[in-house]
Amino acid sequence: MKIILLKDIAKVGKRHEIKNIADGHAQNFIIPRGLGIPATDANVKKIEMMKNSSDADRSVQETLLAKNLETLQNTTISISGKANEKGHLFAGVHKDEIVEAVQKQANITIHPDFLMLDKPLKETGNHIVIVQAGGKKANLKISIEAVK
Repeated sequence: MKIILLKDIAKVGKRHEIKNIADGHAQNFIIPRGLGIPATDANVKKIEMMKNSSDADRSVQETLLAKNLETLQNTTISISGKANEKGHLFAGVHKDEIVEAVQKQANITIHPDFLMLDKPLKETGNHIVIVQAGGKKANLKISIEAVK
C-alpha cells in the first residue's frame, strides 16, 4: 500500500515521502496513529503544496537567521536544570529547549535543524553550540546552571 508519511518514522522514511508499506503495517499502525495517509491523487497534490510552503517558510527562516547570526555570536543563553552535586543534569538539554531559550532571551527564532548538536547537553557549565544557516556559522554560548 502506498502511503504519504506525515512524520519521520525510524526505518521507514522521512516526512512528506511516499513509501510502499505492507498493508497490515499501514492500516494497523501508521494510519491510525496519524503518522501517514493513503497516497491518493488528491492527497499527493495536497502534500506537495504543503511541502512547497514549508520549504518556502524554511528558506525565509534561514535568511532571517543568517542576518541574526552576528547577534547570536555575542549572546550567552542561560538555561537551568536539576543536577546532582557533581554537576550532571538529570535530564539533558535538547535542541527544543535551546530554541525556546533563544526565543525568550534573544528574541530570535531558530529552527531546531539549524543547531549542530549531536547529543543533549548533560553537564552544568558553559557550552558552545554551532548555529549554521545560509552558509554562515555562529557559536552560541550556553550557560547551564544547576537548580536545587
